[in-house]
Amino acid sequence: MAAEYIKLYEENPEIDKINRIVNVLKSGGVIIYPTDTVYGIGCDFSNVKAVQKVCQIKNTKPQSLSFICYDLSEISEYTKGLSTPVFKVMKKSLPGPFTFILNATSKVPRVLNAKKKTVGIRVPDNNIPRELVKSLGNPIITTSIHDEDEILEYSTDPELIFEKYQNLVDVVIDGGYGGNVPSTVVDCSGDDINVIREGLGDIDAFL
Repeated sequence: MAAEYIKLYEENPEIDKINRIVNVLKSGGVIIYPTDTVYGIGCDFSNVKAVQKVCQIKNTKPQSLSFICYDLSEISEYTKGLSTPVFKVMKKSLPGPFTFILNATSKVPRVLNAKKKTVGIRVPDNNIPRELVKSLGNPIITTSIHDEDEILEYSTDPELIFEKYQNLVDVVIDGGYGGNVPSTVVDCSGDDINVIREGLGDIDAFL
């Protein structure tokens, strides 16, 4: 069955549509959604079968996936050992186009950190995924939608994304054109703050 195509506006996502998508997530569905960088594909991070389906679609392993939290207070449930300097940087830079690699607590599902003790966490500056997380009550998986195009690395047009993935996922959210520059990945699992992938965000502006 083809995926449902749902139009949402970032400024004011309609709560009935948010709840509809959350019901799909709760039943183990996989969705495609906008962020403040590129379009992402994901699911309820606590649903093992859904996580495995995301990995199958992306041809990747669970340990490479990150997840989206609503805010800093939710991040604190899933991470530990945050130093004061790192906390201050995160407070200033989030919501924003960053993925922070942090030390994971036991609340992170084993499927995501079975072989490592860190996890990538995002709080994107986009109300659509954040409202989904808020209504769901726990994080959702995030991993980027890639494109085979030689010029554009990431798919930006939600209608074209739907054409490509409509038989692989359960919902495609049209939140307008996406970007084609991913988040900046910042490793804060040790004593220092290290950028391991340059992306849209400039962490130096918050140091």
